[in-house]
Amino acid sequence: MSSKSIRKKLMLAKKLNQNKPLPNWFRFKKNTTIRWNAKRRNWRRTKLKL
Repeated sequence: MSSKSIRKKLMLAKKLNQNKPLPNWFRFKKNTTIRWNAKRRNWRRTKLKL
């Protein structure tokens, strides 16, 4: 297993943060039509291009 550079580690951390569902308080806001996170990623289906 190779060691990661700091840049790659930061990018992986960012992608980890982005891969979360919408918070419920945002979903229940009055004038929003967004129901789920359209950019959600599954680790088996879609690989990161890093």
